[in-house]
Amino acid sequence: MGSTRPHSARRAACGTTRATLRDACAAASAGRGATTVRRPVGGCRGCGGGCAATVLGDDEAHTDVRLTTYVLVEVERVKAIRRFTVRPVLPEALAPLSDLARNLRWSWHVETRDLFQSVDPERWAGSGCDPVRLLGSVPPARLAELAEDPDFLRRLADVTDDLREYATGDRWYQSQPGELPAAIAYFSPEFGITAALPQYSGGLGILAGDHLKSASDLGVPLIGVGLLYRHGYFRQSLSRDGWQQEHYPVLDPHELPVTPLSEPDGTPAQVSLALPGGKRLHARIWLAQVGRVPLLMLDSDVEENDPGERQVTDRLYGGGSEHRLLQEMLLGIGGVRAVRAYCRLTGHPAPEVFHTNEGHAGFLGLERIAELVSAEGLDFDAALEAVRAGTVFTTHTPVPAGIDRFGRDLVAGHFGPGAELPGIDVERILRLGEETYPGGDPHVFNMAVMGLRLGQRANGVSLLHGQVSREMFAGLWPGFDPEEVPITSVTNGVHAPTWVAPEVFALGAREIGAQRTEDALTVGGSGGSDRWDAVADIPDQDIWELRRVLREQLVGEVRQRLYASWRQRGAGEAELGWIDDVLDPDVLTIGFARRVPSYKRLTLMLRDRERLTNLLLHPERPIQLVVAGKAHPADDGGKRLIQELVRFADDPRVRHRIVFLPDYGMAMATKLYPGCDIWLNNPLRPLEACGTSGMKAALNGCLNLSVLDGWWDEWYQPDFGWAIPTADGGEMDPDRRDELEAAALYDLLEQRVTPRFYERGSGGLPDRWIEMVRQTLTHLGPKVLAGRMVRDYVERLYTPAAHAHRELLPDSARELAVWKSRVREAWPQVTVDHVEVSTTSATAELGTTLALRVRVGLGALAPDDVEVQAVAGRVDSEDGITDATTVPLKPTAGPDDDGRWLYEGPLSLDRTGPFGYTVRILPTHRLLATAAELGLMTVPSEESAEGAGVLMR
Repeated sequence: MGSTRPHSARRAACGTTRATLRDACAAASAGRGATTVRRPVGGCRGCGGGCAATVLGDDEAHTDVRLTTYVLVEVERVKAIRRFTVRPVLPEALAPLSDLARNLRWSWHVETRDLFQSVDPERWAGSGCDPVRLLGSVPPARLAELAEDPDFLRRLADVTDDLREYATGDRWYQSQPGELPAAIAYFSPEFGITAALPQYSGGLGILAGDHLKSASDLGVPLIGVGLLYRHGYFRQSLSRDGWQQEHYPVLDPHELPVTPLSEPDGTPAQVSLALPGGKRLHARIWLAQVGRVPLLMLDSDVEENDPGERQVTDRLYGGGSEHRLLQEMLLGIGGVRAVRAYCRLTGHPAPEVFHTNEGHAGFLGLERIAELVSAEGLDFDAALEAVRAGTVFTTHTPVPAGIDRFGRDLVAGHFGPGAELPGIDVERILRLGEETYPGGDPHVFNMAVMGLRLGQRANGVSLLHGQVSREMFAGLWPGFDPEEVPITSVTNGVHAPTWVAPEVFALGAREIGAQRTEDALTVGGSGGSDRWDAVADIPDQDIWELRRVLREQLVGEVRQRLYASWRQRGAGEAELGWIDDVLDPDVLTIGFARRVPSYKRLTLMLRDRERLTNLLLHPERPIQLVVAGKAHPADDGGKRLIQELVRFADDPRVRHRIVFLPDYGMAMATKLYPGCDIWLNNPLRPLEACGTSGMKAALNGCLNLSVLDGWWDEWYQPDFGWAIPTADGGEMDPDRRDELEAAALYDLLEQRVTPRFYERGSGGLPDRWIEMVRQTLTHLGPKVLAGRMVRDYVERLYTPAAHAHRELLPDSARELAVWKSRVREAWPQVTVDHVEVSTTSATAELGTTLALRVRVGLGALAPDDVEVQAVAGRVDSEDGITDATTVPLKPTAGPDDDGRWLYEGPLSLDRTGPFGYTVRILPTHRLLATAAELGLMTVPSEESAEGAGVLMR
């Protein structure tokens, strides 16, 4: 007998029939577990004894009734002792269909998708638009018919030739000058490529998938590396009372669009990690082909592993600390080994650059250090320098709480003798993740800190997030102002061919042709500055008709999904007639869909329910809301937010105007973004790293209504949408802040957004609204492309990293490591002894050039080891220098009898107002990426600066 639990399909207490009991039995027999029901023995005040049964928990109306409890036994299905995946045998003429199905380019290539749809439209829809599942379900008779169909065979040949040209021909990358990286390995814990390969939870994975797709479109030689989770993330449904339910379907790799990587003798290619106690963690390598880009996915569910090790890749972001640690060791260390195996087996060029997307894959640097120690005979320090040179680290985390941190002892137990990487001193490993800054915890190992120490180049994912990251991690570079912390930014983008609706693409193709439209969506323009001027030629009527078509499609999609959700929640067909009237294709439609951590404020819109209700039901200018999102399975706070919104949306007064759709994912998103008129985003500023859902909406002509956070802070203009005023930047009560910002949201909707949507010009169209759509597509569209993002990575990070990697050959790496060690040892003796300037007046005229003289002590170092700088700029009320410029000073004399050196240089007074300067000494070497790399700086003491003066106050 299975355990007892309330049946999720809860029924109303009264007015039910014996069908309730049958439904409960059916639920148990369908494998949803044992179900407890209570059946009234006597009369019931609520229904006069007419009801047959009620589900446990819904018997409040049944007062003074004796209940008999029945426990329905969970029905055990007959289980197979072995599982097979039976593949279809395609006629020889249709053999290319298999290759097309196994290359995930079909997920964004319209002609390939159309070809598969024509195989069997009904089965295509039933397969979730998954070619692998489709081909496994098509009857042999239909395949034989297609094998004799000349029109189908011609289309098949055209699509096959197109893929071959796409995969082998020159693209953007091949036309670039200079010595670009031979290959780049891109590591991420999740990848959102397509709903047919559910290996993502949210924005991080979708961004990684878009990165791979755009790299493929541009011809960038990327190798993706991730894990293959047998349960993916989770599928979401709702209980009758609106509580999130998680379901973990089992994924069989043989039924996914992946193929096993094999050795020449046909055996599966594997990697393994050493575990404490003499055990090993084995993992098979699966290959997903994403256009031109191979994605390697490691799977621990193999027979060689013990049951515990088989579960390492069970769920995305599941399990406790040790489980997560093993996942991240497998991703980083095992991932490097998988890349080496793939390059050995296929002849693919070895990566010169390793890019870790967040800190989860940070252990890849340790494996590469171990490789150099073993193969090149380098010591740890020299190997570290060589590895850093070719490593790029991207942080997506705007708050310390979002970083993976493990207990120091837990990490120590998995490395060293008897475990992984036995040739590396465990203490050296632990130091890489040590929180050495003020407020850091000496007992934890911080994955982001390790990522920054192992990567010579690092970036945030929007301009604002880069600033936030520099401030958050400034403690690793003591003495440097946050703006000098070596973390840059590359603003995220989205893969337009994936997210642009076919109707939008068709409108563009009508204006400028299909090929030019495809090029515009994939490559974009230099620096994101290009404009899509052809949008200006599209008539207003066509834009408005397109928007209505997309809105109407969304209405149909919402009704289908809402009906399915209510059936899952236990509603009977007879009580769901109201769904036919949910949403209106002529009403202003607002979308809100994302993960549901507290900072994204799912329920801010509910702050004043009466005011929201008035907006929803306005007799002349109503709005309608489509909301979706998942809370982490362990986040009860997020689940409560979902339940709060669901209960509001269940109210019969407003349920035709606001809906919550469970199981938000890529399949839903591709319908949701195009169909909305407004994309709402109201996080707590500045806690949104980038946020790309509004970008996807914008590419379809949807306007943004958002807090100035993430990418919107960078690119907002009144032509594109609206900025929600915020109350951040001070010590304010969170409840009061929510109240103020919610009121600002309502004001915008009431006074500016809805009037503009509903007002009509002389031609009967909302002219000003259409112009905002046009401006969004013309100016914002090219900026939000993942093609622009990947080009930025190539030009600003990958290529410099590849050049640094080539310079850090073994001898150079040893030289740099020895130099750093010498500088660190000597730095305590580096001093600024005296500073003087040609005038000590407190005022000076604009344009004056002063002579600066600085006496410094270098200890055991020489002038070639350091740079002495003057730092000048405006000063604030506390004499802090802002908007600083630096001027290198030159050694003019020394060493004197005391070993001191004299440095001199000009100081130009190039701005008016409060102005100040200081001097500092930094280490310098030709192989450093930045002067802040060592985190060493010497500035004048108060005594040495005395008499130098503060100018122009």
